[in-house]
Amino acid sequence: MAHATTSRASTFTIGQRFRAGFAMVSERAAQNRVYRSTIAELSNLNDRELADLGLHRSMIKAVARTAAYGE
Repeated sequence: MAHATTSRASTFTIGQRFRAGFAMVSERAAQNRVYRSTIAELSNLNDRELADLGLHRSMIKAVARTAAYGE
C-alpha cells in the first residue's frame, strides 16, 4: 500500500498571520457594534414609527442582523 504525503510550508510569516487574525477580530467587533446600535435605535422607535419604515417590532433583530452581517 502506497501513501503520498505532501508538506506545504506556510508562505505567511507569524506577523502576517497575527495581523490577519487581528483584522478578522476587529471586523467582527465592528459588525457587532453595528448590530447592537441598530437594535438600540430601532427599539427606541414606537410602533407607528416602525410601521412608517415598513417594520414590525418582531423584525428588529432580523433587520439588525442584515445590517451588520449582510445575512
